[in-house]
Amino acid sequence: MKNLFKKKSVIICLLLFLIGVPVMSFVMVHSLYTKNFVRVEMPEYSGWLHYDDLNGYDRTMVEFQSGDNLLTGYIYGEENTKGLVVIAHGLGGGAESYMAETVYFVDAGWKVFAYDCTGSYRSEGDSTAGLPQSALDLDAALGYAKELNWNLPVMLYGHSWGGYAVGAVLNYNHNITAAASISGYATPMELLDEQSGEIMGGLSKILYPFEMIYQKARFGDAADLSAVEGINKSGIPVMIIHGTKDQAIKYDGAAIIAHKDDITNPQVVYKTCDTEGHDGHNNLFMSDESQAYVDEINAEYLELNEKYEGEIPDGEKQNFYADVDKFLTSSLDVEFMDEVNTFFENSLR
Repeated sequence: MKNLFKKKSVIICLLLFLIGVPVMSFVMVHSLYTKNFVRVEMPEYSGWLHYDDLNGYDRTMVEFQSGDNLLTGYIYGEENTKGLVVIAHGLGGGAESYMAETVYFVDAGWKVFAYDCTGSYRSEGDSTAGLPQSALDLDAALGYAKELNWNLPVMLYGHSWGGYAVGAVLNYNHNITAAASISGYATPMELLDEQSGEIMGGLSKILYPFEMIYQKARFGDAADLSAVEGINKSGIPVMIIHGTKDQAIKYDGAAIIAHKDDITNPQVVYKTCDTEGHDGHNNLFMSDESQAYVDEINAEYLELNEKYEGEIPDGEKQNFYADVDKFLTSSLDVEFMDEVNTFFENSLR
């Protein structure tokens, strides 16, 4: 009788374990997604260049569908005929987070199409959905651009979330002339695993299969989109750029550039950024003057924050940001941008 009771207890414990571990794992994965892919609103105050800070640059706002959401896009330099540069932004920002790059390309003679991804800034969406979403939104943006019949060669420029997108979208049937991927990841699962490891250490290995199932259930076939496979499939000129000290997407980890041995496209060129101050995730395209100034105003803001114990009055915030030189905070590394521009121009030949 006692042995039977023990056997039943063991079976019950085993069943609870087999049911409990998956349930708890999915709860943890869902929690990670909920915390990391929140909706991103346009900031009320910003120290970076936005469209309202500009003079002499007209734009047309447009809308197009991506899945269940209506996305907002912006067309700049409509009179330019050299070609079209489509800008895919990073997670946590929007199209206007790359205003300096937009202006650079317009001044260089390109028409520019930028847009806010799902759950970002002026676009619809309760959240930014997840790592594969940027490729889906770029696919939708390119479909919309084709409908406008501009008949221009199309260049893709993407950073981080967008850096993945410009590679992954090449798996689809779009007529792309060239692409520049900056700080991009190779696959959503690689980056999700890398970031989970940063947060949870060895426990992330247990969660890996549940992360895969969760992402697959959420995105279907798009969960498996690989930037490397897209780059190989396309055969077009692609510039892959990454910083050696990138802490968001590791250079020798989830980064596209870490997959050099898997990339067979002969038209791919690589740019490794290892100069101090230009080797991280967000500073690759910033000028030295911009970085020094940003450090200065960040220190000033920290002092202001300490003065008001983390509760800075709106009036003080407004005065602080009104004094920021946004053209200087957003000053680009011209050499870096010229290299990308030259790459695009050479692909036209």
